[in-house]
Amino acid sequence: MDVDFLQPTSIEEALDLLAHHGDDAKVIGGGTAMALLLRNRLISPSVLVSLDRVAVLAGIASEDGSLRIGATTTIAEVATAPEVRAAHPALALAYSVVGNVRVRNQATAGGNLAEADYSSDPPTMLAALDATVTAASMRGTREIPVRALLVSAFTTSLEPDELIIAVNVPRAPSDARTAYRKFISRSSEDRACLGVGVLAVMDGAACQELRVAVGATCESPTRLGHAEAMATGNALTDETIGGIAEAYAAGVDVLQDLRGSEWYRRKVLAVEVRRALEEVRDGSR
Repeated sequence: MDVDFLQPTSIEEALDLLAHHGDDAKVIGGGTAMALLLRNRLISPSVLVSLDRVAVLAGIASEDGSLRIGATTTIAEVATAPEVRAAHPALALAYSVVGNVRVRNQATAGGNLAEADYSSDPPTMLAALDATVTAASMRGTREIPVRALLVSAFTTSLEPDELIIAVNVPRAPSDARTAYRKFISRSSEDRACLGVGVLAVMDGAACQELRVAVGATCESPTRLGHAEAMATGNALTDETIGGIAEAYAAGVDVLQDLRGSEWYRRKVLAVEVRRALEEVRDGSR
């Protein structure tokens, strides 16, 4: 089957192509995921809309600690950007452990979210940071929380004619500490068995706000409000941390695949949530 490879030079032109071709078109950014899907005949679009010539979609803008990451900014660029490291060091860490150096140099921030790979690292930390994406179509733009964007494994809430144009990370609250932990169960690959992203707002020893997102062990990044509330107004003692970790191990809808059974993943989840919480309790950021 012949595929038309189209290279628009503006967002408006790209959106027009998506609106015109509908379900027959697929967007390609860095192509690391798309190439595999095409090669294995999992998708068969008649049109590929490449974003490599839409220059305005690349780059990172920082304003008072808030970040706007262009959709075609590479994973490596996000991981190494001084403004990301300064404002959100755990987010930079999450991007730095994606795949391998070849993937990071090619894959894009927008494509990473649009693929909705449940074992990817950035979505988990982005969920903990209450990040959103800006999605555009010929009808206009809308802001979608990352947690609402990622519906399930390899499924998003994007409409067929919508395009992610930016990832938006709000300024972290004052006195916030963050952590990201990745657990790999198979030495032969770099995909996560579990990822844990944490943001804790501390007032001395007391925790004023806690966000804990877990990913890779479930179909989309998951936070448990009742477990997070266990920390509100309390010190992150070993007892409190242990209770939160066990609540996540019991409450997350855990999946199983080649990286681990449901039983195994629940055990790992309890351990890694505990370690992430200890990290923010004992650390400075």
